[in-house]
Amino acid sequence: METTEVISNDKATVIIQISPQAEYGVVYVDGQTIHHNAALEGFFKSRPKAMGIVQIMIGVTLFLLGVLLTFHVYSPNIVFNIGITYWGSFIYITAGSLSVAAQNKRQPCLVKASLGMNVFSAVTAGLAIIVMGVQFAMSLQFNEQEYLRSDGIMLVFTIPQFIISIYISAIACKATCNIHPIVVNVTKPG
Repeated sequence: METTEVISNDKATVIIQISPQAEYGVVYVDGQTIHHNAALEGFFKSRPKAMGIVQIMIGVTLFLLGVLLTFHVYSPNIVFNIGITYWGSFIYITAGSLSVAAQNKRQPCLVKASLGMNVFSAVTAGLAIIVMGVQFAMSLQFNEQEYLRSDGIMLVFTIPQFIISIYISAIACKATCNIHPIVVNVTKPG
């Protein structure tokens, strides 16, 4: 069902049409067309660019820490043997990059891509937390101080990554699932 509202004054007439069937809203201002999606504004107001930059920094930090510790650790370690510091970092950097791109380009397809990648990133971070927690517990049991430090540092970075991924996924899901576009026509009288 389409809803129309007309607002008029001496300077301009605004016609607002809400159409749930349309995917994008269109705003006409003095003959210029501006695409607008009101449902995505909540996503953009929550600053996904800042969260994406934090995700990228966490991914780069974990990658560099993984490279450093891979050459330093001599005995078997679950975290390094499965390579979570490499492929996990790649996923975190990709999710962060899509969040930054979604804020910069303001396109619904990028918001949906950010949603999908952040869900994948949250699952990856959750698995990494479990694996690092098991390794941390084993290090405590066998009193391996070297692993305690490295696993502790990686946990300190992975837990915020998990939280940020869930946060961005939630706001992106809310923005993409509740699309109610608005068409606004602004015309000058006479």
